[in-house]
Amino acid sequence: MRLVRRARRWRFLASTALSSLPLAPLGALAQEPAAFAPIQEPNLLGLSAFVGLVIFASSVAILHLTGRRQWTERERALTSELEASRARLDRARVFLSAEPQIIVVWSSATGEPDIEGDIGLVIDAPAPRRVLGFGAWLEAPLAQRLDQCVERLRSRGEGFRMPLVTLSGRHLEAEGRAIAGRAVLRIRDVSGDRMELMSLRQRYSDQQSQMDGLRAMLDSIAAPVWMRDSGGRLAWVNAAYARAVEAADSGEAVAKGVELLDGAAREAAARVTAANEIWRARLPALVSGERHLVDIVDAPSRFGSVAMAQDMSELEKVRENLQMQMDAHARTLDQLPTAVAIFDGKKRLVFNNSAYRQLWNLPQAFLEQKPADSEILDRLRAERRLPEQADFRGWKNALMSAYQSQDAHEHVWHLPDGRMLRVVSNPNPQGGLTYLFDDVSERFNLESQFNAAMRAQGETLDALHEGVAVFGSDGKIKLFNPAFAGFFGKTSEELAAQPHFDALAREAQRGFGPLESWMKIREVVTGLHEARIGMSCRLIGSDGLTLDCAAQPLPNGATLLTFIDVSAQMKVERALTERNRALTDAENLRNDFVHHLSFALRAPLTNVSGYIGLLQEESTGPLNEKQRGYVDVVSRASSEVLTIINDILEFASIDKDAMQLEFDDVDIQDAMKAASLGVQDRLADAGVELSIVALDNIGSFRADAKRVRQILFNLLANAISSSEPGQRVTLAALRRGDDVVFKASDSGRGLPAAVIEQVFARVENAELQGRNHGAGFGLSLVRMLVELHGGKVHVDSAPGEGTIVTCVLPARAATGSRAMRPGAERA
Repeated sequence: MRLVRRARRWRFLASTALSSLPLAPLGALAQEPAAFAPIQEPNLLGLSAFVGLVIFASSVAILHLTGRRQWTERERALTSELEASRARLDRARVFLSAEPQIIVVWSSATGEPDIEGDIGLVIDAPAPRRVLGFGAWLEAPLAQRLDQCVERLRSRGEGFRMPLVTLSGRHLEAEGRAIAGRAVLRIRDVSGDRMELMSLRQRYSDQQSQMDGLRAMLDSIAAPVWMRDSGGRLAWVNAAYARAVEAADSGEAVAKGVELLDGAAREAAARVTAANEIWRARLPALVSGERHLVDIVDAPSRFGSVAMAQDMSELEKVRENLQMQMDAHARTLDQLPTAVAIFDGKKRLVFNNSAYRQLWNLPQAFLEQKPADSEILDRLRAERRLPEQADFRGWKNALMSAYQSQDAHEHVWHLPDGRMLRVVSNPNPQGGLTYLFDDVSERFNLESQFNAAMRAQGETLDALHEGVAVFGSDGKIKLFNPAFAGFFGKTSEELAAQPHFDALAREAQRGFGPLESWMKIREVVTGLHEARIGMSCRLIGSDGLTLDCAAQPLPNGATLLTFIDVSAQMKVERALTERNRALTDAENLRNDFVHHLSFALRAPLTNVSGYIGLLQEESTGPLNEKQRGYVDVVSRASSEVLTIINDILEFASIDKDAMQLEFDDVDIQDAMKAASLGVQDRLADAGVELSIVALDNIGSFRADAKRVRQILFNLLANAISSSEPGQRVTLAALRRGDDVVFKASDSGRGLPAAVIEQVFARVENAELQGRNHGAGFGLSLVRMLVELHGGKVHVDSAPGEGTIVTCVLPARAATGSRAMRPGAERA
């Protein structure tokens, strides 16, 4: 402001000086040339004064501009300071209104109080100045004391703080202090704060004590316990957790964040607890360097989660051992012939062995429901399996009284089916009852059953046509039947005297031979061998009677001899042998005839084929279309006849068991391609397409390559003959375990199920042959060649759905290189 006033003063002086200058002569100088005449001394002084004034005015102007810029900057700073003061005032007002309080400020200049805040704290009327009337809302002593404190504050600037209690019972706090030369009195409501603070302090103390006790208890248990904060980090762990993760103490485990569970388990727990649910799991964990099975319970909390791990390894071991013992006990009881049923303290069935289930024939589903003892008795009575009782209810009550007894009880039940049971009811230490059911009827019936069995055995032996005799360890006869006595001309009385085997053998040798057979029988009956073995021989009598004898060792040194009359069987066997010899000679004669006839037909047929080939060559001269057609027909016919002759020779070789298979590694794809090349003319004539399906890596197998190609050729020929023009024939190969499978399928008319087996006949019915039928040897030869390799053939067909012929060949060659005739083993 001082600079502004100085600038104004200088500006005023400059304007006054300029207005007093004589300007007219200067204007005249500018208009008249004489103005440029030599200046006189008085004018020079005026000019100097003018220049000085100009310089002075310029200086004043510069000072004025400089002062104006400084004033502008100062004004801007003062404006900013004013805005900041207003912001501080607004904040102060916000702070004042943030809680119920009253602020009284006395200015040192005027001494008038400025009252702000919630006047309703002390008075109900909206009169701010009544706040200073302390006696209106305080008791007189307290009002007088507050008035004195305020007077000292205003006069000497002494601060004070004192609690107040209004006439309405509200607790206030008065605080006075001098701030920036002003006396400030602050009155605020502290009744709610103190009560809440005291309550919070008490609650904090109680919770802290409970937390300390809980942590001390958790530190004393062996189960690891840990707490996580909202970020999933460890916030607290107990001593067991620190031992489990091999940390020095709990603080180190928390500081290093050593985890007991793996990452997957922690993520699973975090997902569940984030949904405010409890996560439970049984997982393996590394506890103190050893892997244990622990049960984890992780519960969410307000500030994270709390988890506990219970080591279940020992419990699982005890449980497994107990279960093993119980299983062993149950298996042992299941092996006992005594029926066992165990009932608990609630009289419900908890265990029964297989003998119990067999004894009463109760459904397993009924027993698994753990029925009560009385329910089982009622069911058995309804099914008439319990002893008949005049007073069933009293009998059952007497039986149920064993649950309250400390002694075992024994009963004998006579069942309606004739069985006799010994029933023992034994109290269990844990409560309940154990029943033992012994079927003692067998012991009483054993003797009668044995006698009945002996009678039945004797009658059975007497009814046999075979001679049966049992010799004891002393060589004497113990048991015989009438047939044995009849074979050797002895009476029952003579054999009942138990003669020795040697005596019987000496007499039998006169009518039956040879002698060596009797010596072998004697060694079995009377010999002493470390390993007794049986023997069999044939005895031929002088009267034509033939006996087959068999000696079989029995326990306790006894020997069983059986003699069977095979005289009629020998006659039939001789007749069959002679018939078989005749049939074999006839078959050999037939095979020789077929061989000779086939070779005799092949020679002229070969000539015909050769001349046909010459006619088809251009070197023998041109043929017209009709002649070429006749030649093609003759060529195909001769090829078919040659194929038939070759098939006949194959059949003859197989029938004579003369065919030798030459096993070698056969490439499956090459064999399929070779077979497909052989039927190209048939495919062209029939207008049928061929598809070959096989994996590139199907490989090879051990077989006769020539016979495999012959099998595939006949399969394709049969499929082509069964197909119509435009249809497709498929030859597929695959591996199935240790087998190689070939499948030839067509889309022809198919075959009924009743005639499928006839396709393997050497001469097929005309109804089974295809459109391009031949002699009908194809599938028959296929089956024989496949069976020579140890394989088998299947035919799947249905009318209108085509036919699939499947050949299954072993991937490895059968033992031995000589082929067997198919069906010989079956015959």
